[in-house]
Amino acid sequence: MTQGIVAPPTPGLLGKTAAALDLGSARILVADRDVMSHRLIASILEQAGYDTVVQSDGAAVLSALEAHAIDVVLLDMSVAGGTEGGLMQRIHRDRRYVDLPIVIVSSPTYHDAAMSSLDQGADDVILKPIDPHVLVARVKAALRGRRALLGMEAAHQVIATLANEMNARDTDIQRHTERIGTYAAELGRRVGLSAADLHAVAYSILLHDLGRIGISESILLKRGPLNDEEREAVRRHTEIGERIAAPLEGAERFGPIIRHHHERWDGFGYPDGLLGEEIPTGARIIAIVDAFDAMTQYRPYRDTLSLAEAIEELRRERGRQFDSRLVDEFVHVIEWDGMG
Repeated sequence: MTQGIVAPPTPGLLGKTAAALDLGSARILVADRDVMSHRLIASILEQAGYDTVVQSDGAAVLSALEAHAIDVVLLDMSVAGGTEGGLMQRIHRDRRYVDLPIVIVSSPTYHDAAMSSLDQGADDVILKPIDPHVLVARVKAALRGRRALLGMEAAHQVIATLANEMNARDTDIQRHTERIGTYAAELGRRVGLSAADLHAVAYSILLHDLGRIGISESILLKRGPLNDEEREAVRRHTEIGERIAAPLEGAERFGPIIRHHHERWDGFGYPDGLLGEEIPTGARIIAIVDAFDAMTQYRPYRDTLSLAEAIEELRRERGRQFDSRLVDEFVHVIEWDGMG
């Protein structure tokens, strides 16, 4: 058990690979103001073969993440709440720790608050008194989830290469991808997507228009409306993109988002005419942020809409083109979170 910061600084998650993550000998950060409680938890974990780092306040937790390669955080409500409110969100907003599992530990007194943390990004909840078998089982489950996420990182370089190839053909795509990536991440966090789902959305955004590589530049760069044949060719980019991404690790999570990001809530989208919640949540998110960015950026074939006009258009399409709940949440992000 490590008390405080003793190891030389190494970024928390950088350099970690799925192969390097051993489910039986990972490093667990235990954060609890109650000394007896964190000693008990650390002792159980160490007997199970894990290395532990213990801390008792939010600032120390953030410092420990900088100093140690942490694989799971066990965050007691005594640290997650009160004056340390938002600690879990602060951790996940750091791109180095977006895939770091956070398990909330709570006494039954704070049961409702602990359960609500699942909607705010927590991966699991463990209630006190601690059952050693449950604790170890939940830690292993969190590690399995993280190993799956790290496996997706192996595809990142391939994804970046493919995306750069696409950007080389149309420099506007890179800026478009960056903007909608920021929008989607904020919306996804607001509606409580897990770290795994946020990763899937992020990869999908990098690749959502990848299928355009298979479409003639004369069509992609055409000024003015497309004819029916050209429009059909452009529509095929969703299926082409899914096929290109299929060999990548983690494609089972982001492939369906790539395929379905042009589906409509009312079932009149493409390529498969999915209806409502049949459409993957990530695809519904991308549909909204993609449309918003298209409306508010210059296009040679139509006028640019103001922020207010674009929001009004999204609202008009609630329950038709877009998921009503996600539209409302996105408008809140734009109007109240300073992203407009």
